[in-house]
Amino acid sequence: MKITGTFIDEISHDIPHQNWGAAEWRKDFEHMKAIGIDTVILIRSGYRRFITYPSSYLINQQGCYAPPVDLVELFLSLADELDMQFWFGLYDSGKYWDTGDMQHEIDSNRFVIDEVWRKYGHHKSFSGWYLSMEISRKTRGAIEAFDALGKQCKTVSNNLPTLISPWIDGKKAVMAASSTITKTDAVSLEEHEREWNEIFSGIKDAVDAVAFQDGHIDYHELEDFFSINKKLADKYGLQCWTNAESFDRDMPIKFLPIKFEKLKLKLDAARRAGYDKAITFEFSHFMSPQSAYLQAGHLYNRYKEYILTL
Repeated sequence: MKITGTFIDEISHDIPHQNWGAAEWRKDFEHMKAIGIDTVILIRSGYRRFITYPSSYLINQQGCYAPPVDLVELFLSLADELDMQFWFGLYDSGKYWDTGDMQHEIDSNRFVIDEVWRKYGHHKSFSGWYLSMEISRKTRGAIEAFDALGKQCKTVSNNLPTLISPWIDGKKAVMAASSTITKTDAVSLEEHEREWNEIFSGIKDAVDAVAFQDGHIDYHELEDFFSINKKLADKYGLQCWTNAESFDRDMPIKFLPIKFEKLKLKLDAARRAGYDKAITFEFSHFMSPQSAYLQAGHLYNRYKEYILTL
């Protein structure tokens, strides 16, 4: 199972910014291309007041800061040139995290979707949409939000595909700011299957692919959860991808590049489950030879050696 896609985490709140310009981003896309990555997914186009493109709506109506560089244009142009797919990630107002109410995300993204397609829809690499609201369980309002926004994305863009990347509420599903790395109230296989059966049934007409994050459960649990994910995705006609996290959740330092052996365990489990595609969160910090983390370049080298054996 090869990693053929990566998120781009340009607007983040728990991973250090690398202060790259156009030259560094070009080099990173070339490093991605060299190991077979054909898909880049902007994980979010903005978070609270920081945004990746000069959105008239977000600046004027949400009080967001005007960015010094149009990163969406930069990423799309690089993807055009290198024959890669670019998927646009929606805006995260932060209000859902504060209130538990998804309506804020629907209200703001209705404008963002239309604006973005007008500005960037002409790019040949614009290939899909990422619905950036992250959930793990049957979250209030999530089905309605995914359904409304997914359908709008598809309508404005002549039915380009949509992706979600939820997490599994396993024992490692703790907040990044927490001092702990595990919890005791992990979801059971039965609860996971029951809740996601209901969610998929409600979003099947608006979402085309699901990439569950793979880092919140233990390595010996991968097989069982992955088989449920694939069975449910097949039942509702969704593509089943894996979001193979290339950072380590097993250490109190949050977050550092993962040990290659752990990444391989997760990719092997996805292969055995018959998953359709592997993407990662995320190449630029945790796998890139030019990452701020020295060990990311070593992970890149170990991964290159691995794919030569496939």
